[in-house]
Amino acid sequence: DPTRLLTNLATAHTIGLPVDLTGVLAATDTVDLPTYAFDHQAYWPTTAEARGDDAPTGVDSAFWAAVEREDLGALAELTAQSATESLERLGAALPVLASWRRQQRDRSKLDDLRYRGVWQPYPGTPVSFLTGAWWVVVDERRAEEGAAAVAELARRGADARLVPLPEELTDRAAVAAHLAPTTRTGDDERAGVDGVLSLLALADGPVDDTQPVPPFLARTLALVQALGDLDVAAPLWCVTRGAAGTTRDATPHRPEQSLLWGLGRVVALEHPERWGGLVDVPATLDDHGWDLLCAALAGLDGEDQIAVDGTTILVRRLVRAPGGADTDDEPDHPGTTLVTGGTGALGAEVARWLAARGAEHLLLVSRRGPDAPGAADLARELTDAGARVTVAACDVADRAALAKLLAEVPGDAPLTAVVHAAGVLDDGVLDGLTADRLATVLRPKALGALHLHELTADLPLRAFVLFSALVGQLGAAGQGSYAAANAYLDALAEQRHRQGLPATSVAWGPWAAGGMAAAGQAVEERRRRTGVARLDTATALAALARCVARREPATLVAGIDWDRYVPGFVAVRPSPLLTGVPEARQAAAERADDAGTSAESLAALLAGQTDAERRKTLLNLVRGQAAAVLGHPSADAVEPGRAFRELGFDSLTAVELRNRLSAATGVRLPATVVFDYPTAAGLAEYVRAAVVDGGVVGVAPVFGELDRLEAALAGSAPDRSARIRITERLRGLLASLNEVDAPGSGGEAVAEKLQDATPDEVFDFIDRELGVS
Repeated sequence: DPTRLLTNLATAHTIGLPVDLTGVLAATDTVDLPTYAFDHQAYWPTTAEARGDDAPTGVDSAFWAAVEREDLGALAELTAQSATESLERLGAALPVLASWRRQQRDRSKLDDLRYRGVWQPYPGTPVSFLTGAWWVVVDERRAEEGAAAVAELARRGADARLVPLPEELTDRAAVAAHLAPTTRTGDDERAGVDGVLSLLALADGPVDDTQPVPPFLARTLALVQALGDLDVAAPLWCVTRGAAGTTRDATPHRPEQSLLWGLGRVVALEHPERWGGLVDVPATLDDHGWDLLCAALAGLDGEDQIAVDGTTILVRRLVRAPGGADTDDEPDHPGTTLVTGGTGALGAEVARWLAARGAEHLLLVSRRGPDAPGAADLARELTDAGARVTVAACDVADRAALAKLLAEVPGDAPLTAVVHAAGVLDDGVLDGLTADRLATVLRPKALGALHLHELTADLPLRAFVLFSALVGQLGAAGQGSYAAANAYLDALAEQRHRQGLPATSVAWGPWAAGGMAAAGQAVEERRRRTGVARLDTATALAALARCVARREPATLVAGIDWDRYVPGFVAVRPSPLLTGVPEARQAAAERADDAGTSAESLAALLAGQTDAERRKTLLNLVRGQAAAVLGHPSADAVEPGRAFRELGFDSLTAVELRNRLSAATGVRLPATVVFDYPTAAGLAEYVRAAVVDGGVVGVAPVFGELDRLEAALAGSAPDRSARIRITERLRGLLASLNEVDAPGSGGEAVAEKLQDATPDEVFDFIDRELGVS
């Protein structure tokens, strides 16, 4: 038949026989197959050789393999046991050894997946001196608080300006129009800004039925977008107050502010050039507290998740969370266990697990309820497993509907546990995110969790489990709304835990069983590139049991290959967050050692090249960065004239490539540059014009000389006579530069101050501005 014939011809073609398929397929449109599908390239992992004194020997491996198989004959041969009595003793011990070995292996496997976020004292010495021009953006209704902040920043050296934002401005266009006059001085000259401090989150707004997206969150998103629209690249720092789990010895009472922390972690990855970080502060800030806050704004070795607890600065770290000794948990689940998203992929797996553990009554809730695909089959399966099952339709974001559902829980099986696994995705880059899209994700995830918390707070629950996600803890480009929602779940669990209520939030990596992490090919491809493995369902459920039994409020459970994850995560913005994990710290150190040319060294390299050599260098740079974004091992996979879209680029990977090129060249590139110049050759030519014609190359030798000056001053201790001569030379240099400065640049003020300064004051200036001591 035709199918068999074509199959045979295709098979013959693939083994090298001369088959001319064009004759057979002449009547159809044919497409040339891409050559990369036939490249012989191995992607299978190879087994690394064990190293060190503790590495198992061949005999060790054989012994434990025999134990796990419970192979008495092989074990007797390995241990040279021959007497009947010895074999009997060995046989009696074998099941115990095998069970212990499996438990140790399972425990070690779970420990490798478990992490948690912690707060640690900042190890350095904070300096609270601020320089440059700062905007203090505040809700118009809290202008007095903003004015106080302006005064405090000014006291510590900043040229601070209050920028009140009217309450009705919640979209990017309106915010940009309001800020536009602030970016201009007289005669339409652009005003410089060195930092933006947002106090919008201090105008707190609850998460409730009327506003699943608090106003401060929508306005912060609009502010981020508006700063981009206005081409303001100054770092934006956002202040929260009482965000759950951030400060020591403080009962969190505003978990909704953690929504901003989730969103901010994504801004840091998508727009590193315009993001400073997040700082949580106590209810009141004394003079020392303002010193600490200004020190955070001045920069703390790249720290961007900071808490001021009144006496010191705390920084956030991800660390391993080994389980330690197993804690016995009761496998039976009396009463009713409510599972939201109960007919979805993950909810169904949890329901099966609960039924196997003796759950008395399972109340599976979803928006479609019994009409959800597979709901009837799932109910029969669980009933056959011995559980009593009710499948109900309810939108948990509807408080009244949820209250009605809880009121109908049967009296003979009262509610004893809640598992909140419901949620939806609406992924996209921040530039296209809106308040409505935020609401789509926050309603079922965050608002649903809040309703479950409030409506069950007085019930004697044994467990209250929230299904969070890795993105809420670490961020992920393209998932701003989902990161915000999941950060809220973690904060809510922390709040319940401090109130003495049962609470377990698990920030999951993707499950092999599916769920929202399997929402599309693009998501799966990103997961593969970043080295985040899918969790085996049995392993994930074992981890869940451990988290619940140990009453851990917030745990991250994910299989992360740090060697693959770290390079992409820190490609354009270092992240001290990961330094608490030894494997991640090592991967970051190796990347720093192997990093390509920095912006300064690239400019110096280009300065000594001919035009043809520059074009080749930058083309290789673009191809190499594009290959890294797509997960290819070399730049050869990116053909110079092939369209980026054909290579697999989408809006998210385009942002990543733009950020990498900006970091590598030191030139700010438009967010749409990859689509405006859709091939590696075209993009390389644009980058060449920006770097070479834009003046970066021309000033490279000057920066090199400044580097040598810094090294000379730092490496010697000149006497007073030499210091005076150096001071006079620096004054003359600054005066000559000032003559060609644009009016209003601030250069005159600096020159005037230095003109009247003593040599010691000039060296203090060098110390502050250049970091030279």
